[in-house]
Amino acid sequence: MSLDIPTSATELTPKWLTALLRSHGHDVTVEGVASTPVGSGQMAGSYRLALRYRDATALPSTMVAKLATGSADQRSFGSGAFRNEVRFYRNLAATVRVPLPRCYGSVLSDSGAEFVLLLDDLAPATQGDQIAGCGVDQARTIAVAAAGLHGPRWCDDTLFAEPGLALPTQADRELMDSVLAPMTDAFRDRFADRLSTLELAALDWLVATAGDWLVTPVRHFALLHGDLRVDNVMFGPDGSVTFIDWQAITPGQPLRDIGFLLATSLPVADRRAHERAIVGDYHAALLRHGVTDYSLEQCWHDYTTELIQAPLIIVFGCGAAQSTERGDRMFHTMLTRSAAAIDDLAPGGLR
Repeated sequence: MSLDIPTSATELTPKWLTALLRSHGHDVTVEGVASTPVGSGQMAGSYRLALRYRDATALPSTMVAKLATGSADQRSFGSGAFRNEVRFYRNLAATVRVPLPRCYGSVLSDSGAEFVLLLDDLAPATQGDQIAGCGVDQARTIAVAAAGLHGPRWCDDTLFAEPGLALPTQADRELMDSVLAPMTDAFRDRFADRLSTLELAALDWLVATAGDWLVTPVRHFALLHGDLRVDNVMFGPDGSVTFIDWQAITPGQPLRDIGFLLATSLPVADRRAHERAIVGDYHAALLRHGVTDYSLEQCWHDYTTELIQAPLIIVFGCGAAQSTERGDRMFHTMLTRSAAAIDDLAPGGLR
């Protein structure tokens, strides 16, 4: 598209939206649009668009537009995540069997710092609340649905043909080592008045072990969501789930997604009581998606060894996101829950 890519909802004009939709094969003219903020994204903005078309069309009258907002520096910082999400909808969504919104149009700048996605408006589905967490049945439904993401690309080397997708290298470790400790220190400073001894121990454990964990060879890999938690799931009135926010996709050990989900989204008591059964249901779903030579025992072992995903994403996500009152409460709640999981399940615990 020759038009500038919007970085605010006011720039999503009828003319601009018409050009984007036509560039994706939709022969429509948008004559009017009204936008309303939705969601609780930390890196990008999402808006429900009420669209008025000149002529009858099969396109829906409402869509959700997701776009890069904030300062130029902030958008530049998030460019890798923005590339990931556009890449997922363009090239990868059709290759997996996970419930997700339909994409009607996308555009990405050369720098990656500006993008727009036009997605299904999933109303009356409602977004999960990371601070409140979710119920056991909801967590089980999400985990089973995640098998539809992991199973179809299980140990699929063709994933690496997609630009930007690769397993971690020693260079990645060196880069992470150079930024993880300072970002963890910044996290400690930001939450200094509320961190418990166990939460501080989890942060220390993260810095001490993340480098080795990152480059440990994995026996099994798939395409990961990378940020699978209830804030990134829409819940339908019938109990169905739809996964959103595909900015953190990466190939890796699939139980990273499941460990992150259960450790950050279930209240501690519920996780302790039900995590083995949920991992078992996820494993059974993997088998239904064609995965073989992967035992339940190995699946549980991978679940416990991949819990480091939680504090890692919490620290990096907090550093990348705009600071808000809700965001700070969310990151601290996630750390509280995941520190308990690591203490319960990681070899040697945190105490």
